[in-house]
Amino acid sequence: MKDLVEYIAKSIVNAPDDVQVTEEEDDQGIILKLQVADDDKGRVIGKQGRIAEAMRTLIRVKAAKAGTRATLEIV
Repeated sequence: MKDLVEYIAKSIVNAPDDVQVTEEEDDQGIILKLQVADDDKGRVIGKQGRIAEAMRTLIRVKAAKAGTRATLEIV
């Protein structure tokens, strides 16, 4: 899942070298934290949060197939 988020984010932003994804295990599942350059936060979030919500949906589907839960936080 970490690779999926990283691939999508690097495809969208202007500074792909600044993209960092960290993965943390929690009692509720996996938490993915996406960190991008300040100028690119708007690109990752998208108009009315549509891109961020689409990424979260993909993560949830992939986690459901793996039998766990996952959330995406944009830091």
